[in-house]
Amino acid sequence: MEQIVQVAGAVLILTAYIMGQTGRLDPGTILYQVLNLVGSTILTILAFHERQWGFFLLEAVWAVVSLWALVKLLRGQPANGAHP
Repeated sequence: MEQIVQVAGAVLILTAYIMGQTGRLDPGTILYQVLNLVGSTILTILAFHERQWGFFLLEAVWAVVSLWALVKLLRGQPANGAHP
């Protein structure tokens, strides 16, 4: 079961990345940030549980940055730091 959850988290992140790279999803959107946040949070929890500290660090930072960008978007600010 844990492997299914892990793959689901990775699929969420990869979906956002692939759609962003192919121009099908703007990285400055709420959906993009939610996909990254949910996927990286899942992987952060699993990495912590398995004591995989390098993977934990990567995913925890990914989750924090995604959350920060999402909060900015919800406040009406651009996620990438650009000024309108």
